[in-house]
Amino acid sequence: RPFHVEPTNIVSVNDDMQRVTDEASAMNKRIHYYSRLTSPADRALIAPDHVLPAPDEIYVYSPLGTAFKVDSCTDGYGKNSSIVTIFMIWNTMMGTSILSIPWGIKQAGFTSGIILILLMGILTLYCCYRVVKSRKMIPLIDTSNWEFPDVCKYYFGSFGQWSSLLFSMVSLVGAMVVYWVLMSNFLFNTGKFIYNFFHYINVTDIVPGTNGSNKVICPSAASGHPPQNRSVMFSSGNNTGFELFEEWWNKSQTVPFYLVAVLLPLLNLKSPSFFAKFNVLGTVSVVYLVFLVTVKAARLGIHLEYNWFTENDFFVPEFRILFPQLTGVLTLAFFIHNCVITLLQNNRNQENNVRDLSVAYFLVGLTYLYVGVIIFASFPSPPLSKECIEQNFLDNFPSDDIMSFVARIFLLFQMMTVYPLLGYLARVQLLRQFFGNAYPSVFHVLVLNVAIVGAGVAMARFYPNIGGIIRYSGATCGLAFVFVYPSLIYVISLHRAGQLTWPALIIHIFIILLGLANLIAQFLL
Repeated sequence: RPFHVEPTNIVSVNDDMQRVTDEASAMNKRIHYYSRLTSPADRALIAPDHVLPAPDEIYVYSPLGTAFKVDSCTDGYGKNSSIVTIFMIWNTMMGTSILSIPWGIKQAGFTSGIILILLMGILTLYCCYRVVKSRKMIPLIDTSNWEFPDVCKYYFGSFGQWSSLLFSMVSLVGAMVVYWVLMSNFLFNTGKFIYNFFHYINVTDIVPGTNGSNKVICPSAASGHPPQNRSVMFSSGNNTGFELFEEWWNKSQTVPFYLVAVLLPLLNLKSPSFFAKFNVLGTVSVVYLVFLVTVKAARLGIHLEYNWFTENDFFVPEFRILFPQLTGVLTLAFFIHNCVITLLQNNRNQENNVRDLSVAYFLVGLTYLYVGVIIFASFPSPPLSKECIEQNFLDNFPSDDIMSFVARIFLLFQMMTVYPLLGYLARVQLLRQFFGNAYPSVFHVLVLNVAIVGAGVAMARFYPNIGGIIRYSGATCGLAFVFVYPSLIYVISLHRAGQLTWPALIIHIFIILLGLANLIAQFLL
């Protein structure tokens, strides 16, 4: 017998051929998805290397601007393990909202703040689960390469398409405005630290604070006024030079404009994919913030007093009428609904999507709880009031604090690399809808970018309150993507299948009303 083929070998060959066929089909769907995001002339999202089946490194892009590389964590065929999927979701959701969680707990009250973080996490997870299931409930249509805006268009027509675009732009532009305010803040404090260090200037701020090596300050002085930029009592250095520096290095009047010279040219690049390589700094920044919070709490101790409904000079009640301000922040803090399908479609075991999504939400909520509770509990009251907790909790540490200085450096560089990605995604979504091209001309792109940058500069100049910006944008885009669209789509699909029941209808109408009340409350409180 010159040649003999074992039956087991035939089965093995057939399995390999089927795997290659499935792999090629998945690759074609991914190429089709990326080709819909940009024009043929723009190679930024056209069939990038990570859609090919063989490589061991994958670049993950989310519509919110997070982009990071996963090295040697796949099965060799472009699929991710559950651990990698959970990490991607956690990394995408962890953003600037973490800086405002302690302030939100202060606005809601300690006990009600903890309860609201848990309830909002559960509610947004349920709505996120409905988003994941939405495209699978459409019969007789291949929806494997659909995103949630495609599902909205299917159920609501052109209204769903344009409204999803509008609310998506609200989330993107809102994030870019928050980034500009924070970058101005971090750049100001970093420059102030460097100037004082090299000129041997010892500055005592006007704002009240604690004494000792672990100083905590109250920039707003518990009076509702914006943080002061002035300082006094320098022990060495040239007085005239110091005053000149403070005149030209002002947190709201000059520093926001300095950023324009750096970031506006970067926004006009056709492809900012280079900056995606630095997004690992986002993870490093969050880990360092957790470390900073832990060290500060160990040094400051715990300062809590339970007053359920009355407040005194140093503590706030456990329940406060301002609690919707925290729910607005949390809506954006747990917001991943317009890109969760993208993140889960590369999961190796699709049957684990619900479990992996739940674990990721649990870890995100645990991170928010840890940072928020520890900062609130360790804030030194007395001598300072809990009302002094700032919308960016790093503002409660002076510019000459070494650990806070390192955190600001990390966050500044990370935001400056993510900002062009957010601008690119805003350009792709908006200009393609109106002109059919993500880069119709330099003039079109420049006008859009000037408008976005102008919004950031204006907010940093006149309304540098990141907690307020986050809660307004979060409640607005969350109304559509978190509360209304997932609930309506689920109810409509059940009705078409003849499976709609009164309890399901009442529950989802209640969810929609919660989202509407959350938005209205932001403008009333």
